[in-house]
Amino acid sequence: MTAEPIRRVAVISLHTSPLLQPGSGDSGGMNVYVRELMSSLSQTGVECVTFTRADREDLPAEVFVEPNHRVVHIEAGPHHLPKEALPEISDQFCHGVMEWFRANGAPDVIHGNYWLSGVVGHHLKHELGVPFVSTFHTLARVKAEGGDPEPVWRDRAEAEIIKCSDAICVSCVEEEEQFRRLYGDPNGHIEIIAPGVEQALFAPGAQAGARHALGEDPDVPVLLFVGRIQPLKGPDVAIRALWRLHQAGRSTARLLIVGGASGHEGDLETERAHSLVDELGLHEHVEFISPQPHHILSTYYRAADVVIVPSRSESFGLVALEAMACGIPVVASAVGGLQSLVDDGVTGRLIDGRNPLDFAAAIGEILNDDEVRISMGKAAVEKASTYTWAAAAARLAALYDDIASRPMVQCR
Repeated sequence: MTAEPIRRVAVISLHTSPLLQPGSGDSGGMNVYVRELMSSLSQTGVECVTFTRADREDLPAEVFVEPNHRVVHIEAGPHHLPKEALPEISDQFCHGVMEWFRANGAPDVIHGNYWLSGVVGHHLKHELGVPFVSTFHTLARVKAEGGDPEPVWRDRAEAEIIKCSDAICVSCVEEEEQFRRLYGDPNGHIEIIAPGVEQALFAPGAQAGARHALGEDPDVPVLLFVGRIQPLKGPDVAIRALWRLHQAGRSTARLLIVGGASGHEGDLETERAHSLVDELGLHEHVEFISPQPHHILSTYYRAADVVIVPSRSESFGLVALEAMACGIPVVASAVGGLQSLVDDGVTGRLIDGRNPLDFAAAIGEILNDDEVRISMGKAAVEKASTYTWAAAAARLAALYDDIASRPMVQCR
């Protein structure tokens, strides 16, 4: 086993490309995570190659994101496959990655993102004899606790990946504790790699200017939900919270929902959300906005008084971090990484359970007190400033070098 520093990392992101715009389909925080983390790592001199499935025609074989960082599109199965069908083409995808290695040389370490990529990464570890790192982003048992059960075969696959991972990356202490409670102590090392936020892009700005750019009334309170439209993200909670605010006297408050349908329930959840708006008589106060380019989201954050993150489960909560970096208080579910990110009563509020009345009460407290809102915004910016992609990349590089100097974990 060599103790030389890692020079090439193969990143597996089978089901979604880091080049895709987050907010719809299967594109979300993971896309941003892979793109930004690998770009930061590449700037240290490590060659980062991300492998993703070609999901449409006429994609270039390779896209160079920046020096030392490229995305490779692997042909595997029909282009327009639903996420649920991807396990059937994982062997084909793995074969395509191996062909690339044969032509271009093997990596020093493999890093799988999400369980589908972990299945491929696990196989590649045994084919190539190199260390294997896993970042799950979501786990079946965690989702089941939040009310979103996954198939038994996914749980079984994740257990196999965990057994053979040389390291498992989590985003915060809460996620590590949750992992150990549900899965026990893994054979490999658990490392906390907190995501970052692009400080030059997500930063405080004039609310009036942002609202003018979006055509929003400068005197009307604005609530913001950013995320994929699916049950796990809880858009219905945000809508019902707005209705409760109207009942409590905030009859002019508006809710902007930025995102698109995601997953096999996405279209149905979108229909439910629109129907709920009509049922509650909020059609003049709720606006559904299609997914926006990542750099445009900062304008939406700055236009808001409060950002709502009512997820059933959340490994980290990148939306909350981006909002905080823009100086906006966050009202979020007290789940997963959101518990580490949002300081209750300081940078926003954490809500136990999913009662819209509790969300509305917390939002109302912030809207009704400018001093509280401004104080929370300042504290949010200060906390968000401690999360950088450069720091995340440095920790990841140290982890790669560490596992390269140890005997590899063996499946058992």
